[in-house]
Amino acid sequence: MDNPTTNGNIAAIRIRGEIGISHDVEDALKHIHLTHKNYCVVKKSSPEFLGVLKKIKDRVTFGEIEDETYELLCNKRGEPYQGKTNDAKKKISYERKWIEIDGKKLKPVFRLNNPKGGFERKGIKTGYGAGGVLGYRGKAINDLIRRMIH
Repeated sequence: MDNPTTNGNIAAIRIRGEIGISHDVEDALKHIHLTHKNYCVVKKSSPEFLGVLKKIKDRVTFGEIEDETYELLCNKRGEPYQGKTNDAKKKISYERKWIEIDGKKLKPVFRLNNPKGGFERKGIKTGYGAGGVLGYRGKAINDLIRRMIH
């Protein structure tokens, strides 16, 4: 199994729920906004983000997302951010609450459906390399995202 590169964007999708989860894994999932099943986030690849993904690999699937898949994801599943951008006194900025794409402010998380045709044969408790869903899947994340957008 290869490791993700440190250039480009990485998409992470939460596959498993909240039962039987340790506190540090739960905190890591909250930190990157993966609070519910079938939520997806796209972030720039960095050593810090890859470290978080290594910690939560038994709950999520992730891989390198292509530009056209990311554009489709933003157009179909991007929700506009309508909250505050600054506090009342203009001292605190809430820039981490949204992402900006083509001049539009979107929430940093995308809510997806279950994949059309289901998950892989061995299910949601097995790693991708062993025929399941979890962990690093490389470029195959694009096919999964397209099946989950429908």
